[in-house]
Amino acid sequence: MNLIPRWKIVVAVLVGLTGLLFSAPNLLPRDVTDRMPGWLQPVSLGLDLQGGSYLLLEVDTGYVVREQIAGLVESIRTTLRKEKVKYGDLGQHGDTVSVRILDAEDRERAAPLLRKIDEQAQLEVGTDGLMTLRYTDQALKQRKLAAVDQSLEIVRRRIDQLGTREPSIQRQGQDRIVVQLPGVKDPDHIKSLLGKTAKLTFHLLDDTASVEDALRGRVPPGDMLLPGNEQGRGLPENYVVRKRVEVGGDMLTDARATYSEGRPVVSFRFNSAGAKKFGDATRENSGRFLAIVLDDKVISAPRINEPILGGSGIISGGFTLQQVQDLAMLLRAGALPAPLQVLEERTVGPDLGADSIRAGTIACVIGLVLVVTTMLVIYGSLGLLANLSMLMNLVLLLGALSALGATLTLPGIAGVVLTMGMAVDANVLIYERMREEQRNGRSVMSALQAGYDRAFATILDAHVTTLVAGALLFQFGSGPVRGFAVTLSLGLLASLFTAVLVNRMLVIGWVRWRRLKALPLA
Repeated sequence: MNLIPRWKIVVAVLVGLTGLLFSAPNLLPRDVTDRMPGWLQPVSLGLDLQGGSYLLLEVDTGYVVREQIAGLVESIRTTLRKEKVKYGDLGQHGDTVSVRILDAEDRERAAPLLRKIDEQAQLEVGTDGLMTLRYTDQALKQRKLAAVDQSLEIVRRRIDQLGTREPSIQRQGQDRIVVQLPGVKDPDHIKSLLGKTAKLTFHLLDDTASVEDALRGRVPPGDMLLPGNEQGRGLPENYVVRKRVEVGGDMLTDARATYSEGRPVVSFRFNSAGAKKFGDATRENSGRFLAIVLDDKVISAPRINEPILGGSGIISGGFTLQQVQDLAMLLRAGALPAPLQVLEERTVGPDLGADSIRAGTIACVIGLVLVVTTMLVIYGSLGLLANLSMLMNLVLLLGALSALGATLTLPGIAGVVLTMGMAVDANVLIYERMREEQRNGRSVMSALQAGYDRAFATILDAHVTTLVAGALLFQFGSGPVRGFAVTLSLGLLASLFTAVLVNRMLVIGWVRWRRLKALPLA
């Protein structure tokens, strides 16, 4: 009776040592923990404790739809010209694209060609050869959701490449992204980088078009008028470029800041498919000018003197070293599918975070002292063992937060304080049950056994119901609410472990060591 299997003792010891290992870095200075392995780091402090910057971004999903429609127009033009189908009145009207097939004999041949351009676009055939392509609401919704997901991933890549410690990047609602940057006191540079779409494309200049005519509104079909990035250096302020994209920035595999002829430039490299397209474009258009367009602005327009078959090149444009480094980082992270707008910006000072930590520490100390004192007064020696179990619970909780890389926020500290009170609840239930069994005439070991066995169902029920509440808070909450749910849930699991196993081992060992004839619970 009351013999604890050896494997349970081994498990308890291993769990305790593991908790001590992962919680130990929280007692070491920052310069020491920075040299420790990544899996052995202290608990990350949230924005409200450490201070930093908070940004609420909104993805312009309307831009995604407009880009999709514009791409559909260009695809129709390219397809019909390739198949030598005569057409007219090609243009965009809201969320639809219409084109008129001029020759009656071409209309039956044009319909299947238009359907193949995009299977998610529905074709409507009207009178006089008018054909209209329109995306379904479901197709547009999928593209918007995909754009938000892609934006979230690219924002995460950009933040990671900046070396920001413990950033929090989460989706909020349908089209918003929350970025929390602990320790970042000046968010202007971050905001400027996140605000750039970084959409890089390569186009051919239209040598036959006049910039003056384009400025008057007479832009040739298939062309677009774009501003230059090198104004004031004797270079053109505007360019007329072909809408057709020769190579897209999505085919880049690497981009680095370097120097060429003593000037900062960005060197880039394409993947195999991009290298082939880039090589074909430069070979077929030798002597022409190739416009390098970044976010609808021509940053460089060099002449193609010879085919570039190596799949690499440089981007120059009178940049400073910081601009080159930022551009290389943006190209490596990838282009955003749509612009981001900053809806809200907050900066939390480190003093406010220090005050929160100080207040949270005081609350923890007061709570700990009150709980320890109450248990000692009511239960004496058994209360001391319950307090040791509670301290073990706090060590396991801190170790779990560190091992999982969780972020501790001010509500998380509230969860820690609440966990201290709940950690002794299970011991109170067990001790009161033991007291009742002893009053009924049971022996020491029999009362001890009955106390743990008969209180277990109540303890388990209380912990499970609270864990369900914590799971719901984590699933449907956000930010600080989820931090509170994580801390509370981990604390409950640690409490269940320490109360049922650790405290039982301590009490049995103490009773046998003291050879008690009665428990001090009368």
